[in-house]
Amino acid sequence: MKTKVIKDIVVVNSNELIIKDVQTAIDFIMTIKYETNCNKIALNKSAIVEDFFILSKGLAGEILQKFINYQTKFAIYGDYSKYTSKPLKDFIYESNKGKDIFFVSNEDESIEMLSKS
Repeated sequence: MKTKVIKDIVVVNSNELIIKDVQTAIDFIMTIKYETNCNKIALNKSAIVEDFFILSKGLAGEILQKFINYQTKFAIYGDYSKYTSKPLKDFIYESNKGKDIFFVSNEDESIEMLSKS
């Protein structure tokens, strides 16, 4: 896992799964906050378990609620083109209109969105 701080945003890039379930999400949030004192995190999509992107499993809602509860803004960057689920596309669209959770295509875009929030 590689981390870098840009302004008040922690950008994390990992080849390994970091967020596998609700508990690993909480551990991730708290570790980043403790080590950097930042509450804005950008994470590459491939570091999140694939079940997260199957909304019917409920994992995305549970995990993203933890980011809200811990007052942490979160951007997930990566390629979403392989997903055909209309509910997921709607979820991504609605999230990107908000101020806390963002689904974007690359690291620079994640920094831009988190900077605005």
